Amino acid sequence: MLERIVADTRGRLEQLRPMAAEVEARAAAMPPPPDFLRALTASGLSVIAEVKRRSPSRGQLAADLDPVLQSKRYVDGGAAAISILTEPDHFGGSNADLEAVRSVVDVPTLRKDFTLDPLQIWEAKAIGASAVLLIVAILDDETLALLHDVARQAGLAALVEVHSETEAERALDMGADIVGVNNRGLPPFETDLATAERIAPMLSSVPVTVGESGIGSRSDADRMAAAGYDAVLVGESLVRASDPAALLEQIRAAR
Repeated sequence: MLERIVADTRGRLEQLRPMAAEVEARAAAMPPPPDFLRALTASGLSVIAEVKRRSPSRGQLAADLDPVLQSKRYVDGGAAAISILTEPDHFGGSNADLEAVRSVVDVPTLRKDFTLDPLQIWEAKAIGASAVLLIVAILDDETLALLHDVARQAGLAALVEVHSETEAERALDMGADIVGVNNRGLPPFETDLATAERIAPMLSSVPVTVGESGIGSRSDADRMAAAGYDAVLVGESLVRASDPAALLEQIRAAR
């Protein structure tokens, strides 16, 4: 599954390459986006609330999700940032979703996609993102460092995502200042909050740490806060919630 997603991403990337000059010009014309890292360093547990219609592991979550309305609910609940899936084939997202959300909220936005090439980072800036996702599992060390450097050049933050101790070491060696530990492993996509708890001690020197996936309640968030995480990324449970703002407030109250 992961190989197929990456292959499809490479196909879209090749379609984008002829427009590289236009993308970079649009990126250069964009004003500085809201500061993603700073938004996650407020007191208490910060929440990155995610806009996601479906996923390969969970199937359809909310086919008719309105990203703008959902994001406004997240802001009402106190979200520090909004994560927006822009991958179209497997997650049902689009760049238009992020652009629409960015036009109506003041909080930073994370472009959640499979970043493989510097051009995608300039594209992220061009559509208004404050941050990009770098998944260690799909990048070699040279590419990971390059993309991290390009994100800085573009004025964007990089959420460097790991799934294991080995990947965490690679993120540390590269000098990541925001590291997210995904509790949902790579295929077969099993979720275990103990993953983030186990890796947390390795990340004591990282300025901002994020617990990702499997967080659907105050008690789940309490575990991430107790492990020392600065923020959590929450998607499925908020998308499915009848009152996302209320659930967000509960998660933010974690200690």
